[in-house]
Amino acid sequence: MPGENLTRLDFDAARRKAFWNEIVSFLMGRPNRLLSWKDVRDKLGIRGQIYRGIQAVPVDQIIGSVDRYRDFDRAFLPRHVHTAERWRSIDRAYYDDVSLPPVKLYRIGDVYFVLDGNHRVSVARERGIEFVDAEVIEAETRVPVTPDLDADDLEIKGEYARFLERTRLDELRPDQNIQFTIGGGYERLLEHIAVHRHFLGLEWQRYFSEDEAVCDWYDQLYLPLVQIIREQDVLSDFPGRTAADLYLWIMDHRHYLREQFGGDVAVEQAAQHFADHYTTRPIKRVLHVVQDLVTGQKDEEAFDADSAPGGSVA
Repeated sequence: MPGENLTRLDFDAARRKAFWNEIVSFLMGRPNRLLSWKDVRDKLGIRGQIYRGIQAVPVDQIIGSVDRYRDFDRAFLPRHVHTAERWRSIDRAYYDDVSLPPVKLYRIGDVYFVLDGNHRVSVARERGIEFVDAEVIEAETRVPVTPDLDADDLEIKGEYARFLERTRLDELRPDQNIQFTIGGGYERLLEHIAVHRHFLGLEWQRYFSEDEAVCDWYDQLYLPLVQIIREQDVLSDFPGRTAADLYLWIMDHRHYLREQFGGDVAVEQAAQHFADHYTTRPIKRVLHVVQDLVTGQKDEEAFDADSAPGGSVA
């Protein structure tokens, strides 16, 4: 049958694409697997579910599955031959112009996970279909979720969800958007808030609730430093990093400067000094190293001149 041959060719082509996707993702060091709904649900602290009915859903926003996440890659291409029969039967329905029932999806943020209809999503995506009809069940979480979410990001998103659960910062300051690219950042922020709360109590000689401490830390420490980072365009020297990343690094650097030179160090000074000495841009980094070497050489020459017989004595 002509249809049988066409579906066989389609599946073989999809498998070849999946193979090359795997090679490219390995060489580029990029994740290439679907996300597990269970992992996302557990890490992001899903709070409730609402049935949203039948909707037209963008296929490229479907990034995971409830139970078939191992059978397809990130582009929903089939990874194993055991999916061939079911995949080809769905493909044949398109050739025969047979209407297929809506798939069933979970939605969280801006992304979707397949509860039922993995092969339908796979065939639709391979055929270049942009939207599929789906029964949608929406789940709520405190953190934003976008289609570029991968397994590595999920760990950090999980930390973010726990941070918001603990601090309620998303309720106290709805405009907050603290995003890290490195793990462990949110735990560090909890330490900063605890220390800030301690010193608030000492300064004002009264008890500060956790909500008060969170708000004061955010308004008086975090936001002002983030504003400095943006005004001085520090982020342009650290591509791929966020203001939250730099907040932690600059605060650590400020502590280092205090220990090295004594006395207080303004946040603005710490931010500028950090940007000048730790930029990731090669040209700037080389210039700073050369500048430091020249300065050090001049200091050494001055010291030698002062120490030489007949030299000047300060």
